[in-house]
Amino acid sequence: MANREELGIIRGARAGDAVCQLALGKLYLFGGASLPLSLPTALHWLNRAALQEQDEAWMLIGSYVPFEHAQHCLPAVLSWYDRAYDAGVEQAGLVLAQLVLNQAAGQETSHLRDKALQALETAARSGSAEAQWLLAHQSGAQPPSPALPAPLPSRRGLGRPSPHRASARQQWLARAADSGLAAAQYAVLEQAWHGDRAAFLQRALPLARKLLADAPADAEAARVADWPLEPAQLTLLARCAELFDSDTEDRDALHHCRELAAHGGDRHAQLALGLWFARMDGDGKRQLNGIAAVNFKRAIRWLTQAGDQGLAEAWYALSRIYLKPEFSQRCVPEAQAYLERAADMGHCAAQLECGMYAWRNRRTDQHSDVRAAYWLQKAAAQGCEEAETALARIAAAPKASDWADEILCGKTREALESQPLLAARLELAELFGLSRAEALLLDVKAADQGHCLVVDIRASYGRSKRRLVLLRTARERQALDRIVRLFEHLDNGPDGLEGNYRQRLYRLKTWQPADDDRLAA
Repeated sequence: MANREELGIIRGARAGDAVCQLALGKLYLFGGASLPLSLPTALHWLNRAALQEQDEAWMLIGSYVPFEHAQHCLPAVLSWYDRAYDAGVEQAGLVLAQLVLNQAAGQETSHLRDKALQALETAARSGSAEAQWLLAHQSGAQPPSPALPAPLPSRRGLGRPSPHRASARQQWLARAADSGLAAAQYAVLEQAWHGDRAAFLQRALPLARKLLADAPADAEAARVADWPLEPAQLTLLARCAELFDSDTEDRDALHHCRELAAHGGDRHAQLALGLWFARMDGDGKRQLNGIAAVNFKRAIRWLTQAGDQGLAEAWYALSRIYLKPEFSQRCVPEAQAYLERAADMGHCAAQLECGMYAWRNRRTDQHSDVRAAYWLQKAAAQGCEEAETALARIAAAPKASDWADEILCGKTREALESQPLLAARLELAELFGLSRAEALLLDVKAADQGHCLVVDIRASYGRSKRRLVLLRTARERQALDRIVRLFEHLDNGPDGLEGNYRQRLYRLKTWQPADDDRLAA
């Protein structure tokens, strides 16, 4: 509870007395006898005092109120940081730059932006890691040098950053990282990971060792519940473990890194840990490095967690485990279920294996060849030559149907529109290399399987054979969609609109050129 003197100051401040508002702001800024330290409340009263020409108020704001609290009071407090910076308060210049560049960049004059950038660069050259980090994200940044900062160029008309500016950003980012700013350190590590792995390792090892020093010795027992990690730290531990994977001297350290990252939720670490417990690689081949005795139970646990987070490699590895003869719970259907999960998520090897498995079982299920073509097409689209070779056996390239092309080319638009169903069947024959009987008898709706066309007229034409025709181009897919819509509500029975085979054949003969006897009965 406030004492008598503080109560008097509070009453005066509420009544609008500038001196009392300044005094109350100072009490909340530094803490009073019975009033708590509260920067948001201090900023409120100091701002009201500054509005009544109390110079000490805006000096205190510029000196002691950080960006985290000032950003919620824009644009009222912007001018106070501007004045404090002009009066020589360097901290005010840094906050001014943060406010202008991060929050109100589009609302301020170019003069204030230039002043903010100058203040930011001055603070950065004096060693402020926070200023270096912010300056690294400005496209007009000047490279660090021991000389005094030159006037900044105009920021108007900036397009894609030039190599000079990009280099300047990299230098400021490196200086911020060297100054110990965690955000800058992890930003530099991210760049090094995608570029120079040796540079990554050089910067990452000190951070990883520091994390391991504070980490629980037994991640399994502690569950890392009392040792929370940020996502960037989890990624750091997982990547360090990956780089040290073949280094026997650091095997204990790399396993600790991987285990901590896996418990923290990093999916790549969970995958690596699951493979380590199973003593195999991602293809299911046995590895010499790993746990002394294979522990499939723990391997399944970690691989399942990694798969649930979207790693197809984890489901594929699980399918290899459930096929191993030494696994006591070996189960082929379970392995196939995991294999199809991996294939659904785009795993090329899983798609190839699903396709070949379906093709081998085509005699027990007549639709297996359709599924085989589906998975093999997926694998072939990722550049798998083995899948492309298998596709050539399953669905040979159709032969050109010159007979259909000749008929269509010789007909006018009026003639084609008078017989739209027959014209559509001839177009199908031209696109997919159908014979005369196939074109006239094909059930178009049932034949379309999305990725292929099933040509099967054996029920009506005993001499034919069932075959698949792959859809490989967008033109084929669009044409087939259009033709399917045309036949969608059509009765294809012998008494339907198209009639039986003889009636369809008769219509086709009337379109045949007089000098062509290929349709003779």
